[in-house]
Amino acid sequence: MKLTELLSSIKPVNIAGTTEKEIMSLTADSRQAGEGSMFVAVRGVTVDGHTFIPSLAGKGVAAIVVEQLPETLWEDTTYIVVENSAVALGHLASCWYGYPSRKLRLVGVTGTNGKTTTATLIYEMARLMGHKAGLLSTVVNYVDTEAIHANQTTPDPITINALLARMVEKGCTYAAMEVSSHAAHQHRIAGLKFAGGVFSNLTRDHLDYHKTVQAYLEAKKSFFDGLDADAFALTNLDDKVGEVMVQNTRATRKTYSLRSMADFRGKVVESRLDGTLMSFNGHEVNVLFTGRFNAYNLTAVFGTSVLLGWDLEDVLVNMSRLVPVAGRFQTFHSPDGSVTGIVDYAHTPDAVVNVITAIREVIGNRGRIITVVGAGGNRDKGKRPIMAKEAARLSDMVILTSDNPRFEQPEDILRDMEAGLDDPALRERSTSIVDRREAIMHAASVARKGDVILIAGKGHEDYQEVCGVKHHFDDREEIRKALSAVTG
Repeated sequence: MKLTELLSSIKPVNIAGTTEKEIMSLTADSRQAGEGSMFVAVRGVTVDGHTFIPSLAGKGVAAIVVEQLPETLWEDTTYIVVENSAVALGHLASCWYGYPSRKLRLVGVTGTNGKTTTATLIYEMARLMGHKAGLLSTVVNYVDTEAIHANQTTPDPITINALLARMVEKGCTYAAMEVSSHAAHQHRIAGLKFAGGVFSNLTRDHLDYHKTVQAYLEAKKSFFDGLDADAFALTNLDDKVGEVMVQNTRATRKTYSLRSMADFRGKVVESRLDGTLMSFNGHEVNVLFTGRFNAYNLTAVFGTSVLLGWDLEDVLVNMSRLVPVAGRFQTFHSPDGSVTGIVDYAHTPDAVVNVITAIREVIGNRGRIITVVGAGGNRDKGKRPIMAKEAARLSDMVILTSDNPRFEQPEDILRDMEAGLDDPALRERSTSIVDRREAIMHAASVARKGDVILIAGKGHEDYQEVCGVKHHFDDREEIRKALSAVTG
């Protein structure tokens, strides 16, 4: 691609060198830069791409995008100075791949909980409506029906646009993607054209990165601030910051709710462990999901579907055909059906409350809730005692255990969680077992007929990260094995 064409997508502050040249590749990774490359020096959270510029000497790099010119300028290299190289990378990546987001109706979903389920179900709904579609999510990426491994919730701009371009090439006309707070703050979605944005909720999470809840809110809000006037912004009216999220957006504002009058109103009519009878704007539908948190997700999907212009009757029929996302309130049963196991990704205090409350609403006092829960290492430590306290408060029995300890000692994480059990009654119903497999087996061994075992925190993950190494571990496999020995 001609350099002049790439430059038309950004607003350079200064250019040193000729712009009459061809660019052979675009990268923000100095190790991938080579003959004819354009290297974008991005200032990251822990690494500054500008420090790697000297390592490009002799590689034949055609152009370098910087926020500040280096002291030494190479004769055959063009230097493009921009205000923010992360923002520039997003626009350059969009241009490089032919602006794929403009050729799709792309919906972004942000919030603390529910992003994966909502985005995935929008993708599934598009397919049920007869369209080819794509998905960018925490669990897996899809280009139509082709599954592609997902390394992070929202990838870097080059990866995003490469995937969107593949979707366009495969004939996709719709796409859904999770928009994490990290991605919004780091401008990974810069240059993308969204048909709409959806806000789920905001509770405590990622304070290890954002430091304050306000900064976390502002990161998510920036996504809606950047939507175009021809897009829609669908927000959860029942969340305390739902209206704040969209107060400065240029997009058409729409609301959804389970409690208030809104553009899209959901209502739980009857709950079961294997599904719910729901009402969407007065139309009753049986869905294969359980819990009020899922009722919110489904109402957001319903609203998004209508806003995308799909036929209401078809949307309602297809709401009943949607299936739960892997590791999100995924149910398992002992061979005799006496004990139920549920695996859920709940890894924040609010998510833990939501999923335990959903179980209690269905089983009442007909059985006990035994919760197995941990907290990830090298992440927000402040939520650990809160998660433990909420789990113990709402469950009949709690087993605190390891999640992904990463570079922390599991025992230290458990001590942080145990600090939340300041009430003797809560301590009495809790125990700590460091080994997660042993904790799950113990839960099954003490379960009685009618009990529900909740394994919270990891959901779809099929690994446990210890000292930076990922070892195979799947809660779904473990609960199956544990339940196989249950006789009720």
